[in-house]
Amino acid sequence: MGSITIVGLGPGRPGLMTMEVWELLRNSEELILRTGKHPTVAAVIEAGIDFVTYDSLYESADSFEALYEEIADDIIARASAGRDIVYAVPGSPLVAERTVVIIREKLTETEGPELKIIPGMSFVEVMYSRLGIDPIDGLTIVDAMDLSRLPVEWPTGLIVTQIYDGRTASEAKLALIELLPDDYEVVYTHNLGLADESVRSIPLFELDRQPDTDHLTSLYVPPLKKPVTFELNPLIDVMKTLRSPGGCPWDIVQTHESLRRNLIEECYEVIEAIEAKDSKGLCEELGDLLMQIVFHARMAEEAGFFDMQEVIDGITEKLIRRHPHVFGDVSVVDAAEVMVNWEKIKKQEKPERQSAIDGIPIQLPALIYAEKVQRKAAKAGFDWTEIGPVWDKCAEEFAELREAVAEQDADHMEDEFGDLVFAVVNLARFLKVDPELALRRANKKFSRRFKAVEKKVLDSGKDWNEYDLPQLDKFWEEAKGLERGETV
Repeated sequence: MGSITIVGLGPGRPGLMTMEVWELLRNSEELILRTGKHPTVAAVIEAGIDFVTYDSLYESADSFEALYEEIADDIIARASAGRDIVYAVPGSPLVAERTVVIIREKLTETEGPELKIIPGMSFVEVMYSRLGIDPIDGLTIVDAMDLSRLPVEWPTGLIVTQIYDGRTASEAKLALIELLPDDYEVVYTHNLGLADESVRSIPLFELDRQPDTDHLTSLYVPPLKKPVTFELNPLIDVMKTLRSPGGCPWDIVQTHESLRRNLIEECYEVIEAIEAKDSKGLCEELGDLLMQIVFHARMAEEAGFFDMQEVIDGITEKLIRRHPHVFGDVSVVDAAEVMVNWEKIKKQEKPERQSAIDGIPIQLPALIYAEKVQRKAAKAGFDWTEIGPVWDKCAEEFAELREAVAEQDADHMEDEFGDLVFAVVNLARFLKVDPELALRRANKKFSRRFKAVEKKVLDSGKDWNEYDLPQLDKFWEEAKGLERGETV
């Protein structure tokens, strides 16, 4: 009984073959190459090493699988006859070499010649280098003839080997198009490791149109980037448990009405995180706000009104319906035209709204409500064309408030004060200032400066009543100066 030693010729030029393999080729009793069509073979011939190949079988074989079976059987038969065979294959024996797999399987089933496999460098190592990929991130390697066995989804990059000719390339393309878009960008490689190697990106549908496809052609398919999806079910399931018998007593007794304040507070906490530019806090607060939405949807589902899926479907359909310039055939010039179309669509959706100011929630904060109602009235044509009269209106309302104060009529003062604030909101609209955000900013500014005054008083060791207003005002001005970077 002889032996079988399987070696790899490397991926290309002779320098990529290992010294161990070269010595085995030189000293072999009987050297057989799967194919003589390999760049390293010229060096083997130049060294005067005798060998035979299986190239003649390629033309007569019914299929590649039948060819590989015939080669494996012949190798085993020669070794079983008492000869020590060195069987050389392109690349590495352990990478994408079907004849080696078949030989190992056959020798496992029955006692046969001793088998030794010498590892070597494959084209895959060259491909790593050329493409700048790291196999630690995951890689799938498949023979072009085995693409039909590829799962519908695979999480890694894909190397397709043994793209021998145009027909094989066509079959590989058709198999991959079943799983990928036909214009998916892939990397076509040819003659890796040789002086004339080619590495180029092509759309998948052009795979069988390449002029240089032969036995040294392979393909790299980058991992398919899947759209990111989000799963709401864990949160929905937790809320269902909290509201179920044996759940949380507090959650169970809540109603849409009892949670109104919570919903408003969560909205303002989101705004606070945005204004603080606190991304971590924003993530948390958005979660709290989402929980309120899921909470209300759960209560509605229990009452048989609607469920969370209907909430999602409803807003999705509305967004598509109100963006015909994105999802339809409507053309727009700018954002202003988008808003015009938006309002037209809303009118069609809400025919019951007769007034231009219908649909503004009365529960909105007063400043926001005032700004919205003024903006709606302006769109209907009820507005000044320039800012001058707006300044005059503010002055008029201020004078009327002073008169009401002089009369000491509480109702009249409240009425005139409201008119003054309403006029100032109108002024903010003309100045393109958000009155709600402006007042919030003023509130923060006051709080910040007041705390600075408090610290001054505390550091002095005195009580507040030991300071008169001019002294406290001096601390206030110092706080303002520090904010402006002035030296106190």
